Amino acid sequence: RRAPDPDRTRRQEMTDQPATPGVRIPPPLIYLAGLAAGFALDRWWFPMPIVAQSRETWIHLHAFAVGLVAVWLLASALRSFRRSRNDPRPWREDTALVEDSLYRHTRNPMYLGMALAYATVALMFNALWPLLLLVPVLVVIRWYVIAREEKYLALRFGQPYLDYCSRVRRWF
Repeated sequence: RRAPDPDRTRRQEMTDQPATPGVRIPPPLIYLAGLAAGFALDRWWFPMPIVAQSRETWIHLHAFAVGLVAVWLLASALRSFRRSRNDPRPWREDTALVEDSLYRHTRNPMYLGMALAYATVALMFNALWPLLLLVPVLVVIRWYVIAREEKYLALRFGQPYLDYCSRVRRWF
């Protein structure tokens, strides 16, 4: 673990600006918890397939397509963060405002990609419960993670971030 930077602590005290968005639970764990709860309901309470077993081939083809989009979104978003030398982990300090590539069209391509990856897994296993639980997972992501990030970025980057928010939608 790195030692605290006294200069950053002083800067934070002088500006009353938080050093990080304050997200404590990694967003991928929130998505995984939703998936685990959905599969637990499917296994131990009441199994609900999305389609009949005879039509599973079609749902697997759809899952493959959704999975490709998810991988593309996640890879493109991570590449944009690396290009700007920014850390994508929401519990770390941001060094730059990322506005290129996919970020010109959505402010949250990583969370969108994770949601599509989640949906891909649910489709691959033909399980409706995980798909239904994606809604509360997205509510948690929106209000616990994204709301904190947006507040932090507005304080950190000011008017340029607010202008970006007025140009680009949160999801798509």
